[in-house]
Amino acid sequence: MDEFASIKLNAENHLLLEQPLLRLPLELSRRNFKLVQRSFEREKEVLLKSIKDAANLAQAGADAGQTVARLDTMIGRLNALKRKMELMYEEEKKLGQQTRQRIEHLRDLYDIPSLADVKYDEWSRIRLNRLLVDYLLRMGYSESAKALAAEKGIADLVDLDVFIQCHKIENSLRNGGTADALAWCAEHKPLMKKTGGSLEFELRFQQYIDFRREERLVEARAHALRYLSPQLGTYPTQVHQAAGLLAFPPNTKAEPYKMLYSRERWERLAGLFVKTHHELFSLPNRPLLHIALSAGLSALKTPSCHSKFTSSSANAGSAITTVCPICSEELNELARDLPYAHHSKSFVENDPVVLPNGRIYGRDRLMQMTEKLGSRRGEVRDPTTGEIFKEADIRKVYIS
Repeated sequence: MDEFASIKLNAENHLLLEQPLLRLPLELSRRNFKLVQRSFEREKEVLLKSIKDAANLAQAGADAGQTVARLDTMIGRLNALKRKMELMYEEEKKLGQQTRQRIEHLRDLYDIPSLADVKYDEWSRIRLNRLLVDYLLRMGYSESAKALAAEKGIADLVDLDVFIQCHKIENSLRNGGTADALAWCAEHKPLMKKTGGSLEFELRFQQYIDFRREERLVEARAHALRYLSPQLGTYPTQVHQAAGLLAFPPNTKAEPYKMLYSRERWERLAGLFVKTHHELFSLPNRPLLHIALSAGLSALKTPSCHSKFTSSSANAGSAITTVCPICSEELNELARDLPYAHHSKSFVENDPVVLPNGRIYGRDRLMQMTEKLGSRRGEVRDPTTGEIFKEADIRKVYIS
């Protein structure tokens, strides 16, 4: 504890993992503002035209009932706009509250002097709960995520609504429906134009495939002329495949048309939607829990962690049971592609010797393990691999 008490907490390093915490509410606020702006501009143009038409009718001596009817229509549109603005205002207030709570949560870091402080344990526990909720949401366990967030009182620190909507649309695509995904694309079309991506085109292409599968050729042709042909310059391969699809029935064995008719294409669309969704809202593709674990696992990882002789569970002849977390079944695969830890100092046992298989041990420990394993006189046994060698074959190692 004294060692940790002397380590000052570096808040800036902690914030590297917390960027999505503030970025997502900012993106949602920006989207909300754009929706308000477009709604206002659209209604303004319609109302100004309606006012001008009503004034012209009145000047032309038209029936007063027509003028009153136009005014009633305008009042109805204004009331509808007011209700829409009120909903958006409530959404903006909610986003503002979330942002305030998240800033305060991050600001608490700067009031913590060291890693040994009790406040740091409390803050870390909140962060761990946030990461767990994020992981549950990404894996599709929405109800469990909501229950955990409610129990821990961190609803404003996690993005429940965003991930629940994402998971709902993802499931609809896996079940063969494009309506929800296309509605989402229409809602976010201005942002999608800036980021690019092929999601909307692929969804329209899938609708065309469904028309062809159901033998609705007239509708398929009209759909292609409206949505696919204008994209010939951007997606020439897919447009040409759409044209060729007319000549191949759903039970074809010819590629790539067999793949276009397959169920795997829906899985690809679901994955493409999730990727586009996360890019649009600046969310990492990997769960934050994995990212946090990767940093800690990389600090502990050594080349021996993925050796086939790592522990007795990997090799029946091994006499060593490791307690290394990287070597555990739960974390070994997650750490496989991570970089190794950087060690500026090496730790070598006293009086090191090398066996014929190239493994190095301290002489005293090697002899003690050999005796415990009951090897015959004049032989030594590798405690890790279980191999047996003649004692005369071991060689002393000199560190240079």
